[in-house]
Amino acid sequence: MSKLKIRTYPDPVLKKKAVSLTHFGPADQKLFDDMIETAHAADGLGIAAPQVGLSLQLFIACPTMKRGEEFVMANPVIEKSSGQEVLSEGCLSLPGISADIARATAVTVNYQDRHGIKRTVETYGLFARVIQHEMDHLDGLLLIDHFSGAKREELLAQYQKMKETPKV
Repeated sequence: MSKLKIRTYPDPVLKKKAVSLTHFGPADQKLFDDMIETAHAADGLGIAAPQVGLSLQLFIACPTMKRGEEFVMANPVIEKSSGQEVLSEGCLSLPGISADIARATAVTVNYQDRHGIKRTVETYGLFARVIQHEMDHLDGLLLIDHFSGAKREELLAQYQKMKETPKV
């Protein structure tokens, strides 16, 4: 497995609506494994294909951050959602910033697993939040797109300052 390059704002691939994943062959299996490795290496709860430069309806979700407990979700569709909670979120494509975002507390998602088998999962809490965050990426939305005006400008200024700060 190899670690993939994580694309950061303002990379154009992050703003594109992703296309369906239609193959689940050996090359795709390697991609899934590489995405899992990349998410773990970055201490991420998940990672979407656009974040590694591929405009595909695909993401990895691992809310426990434990190896072997990752979900590969291709072509996901949220069928049902309920509740709402505001919590702080970060993003691997906007490192160094976080913001409070309102999300459903429970979601039912139809998706295809790493072998193309259709699955349905009902999730709650953090797992539901991770799924919604990663699905935003598949629609070309970033954390900052949940805001407008002064709040968006503040987040972008924070991000720019973080990018300009030398790493030690």
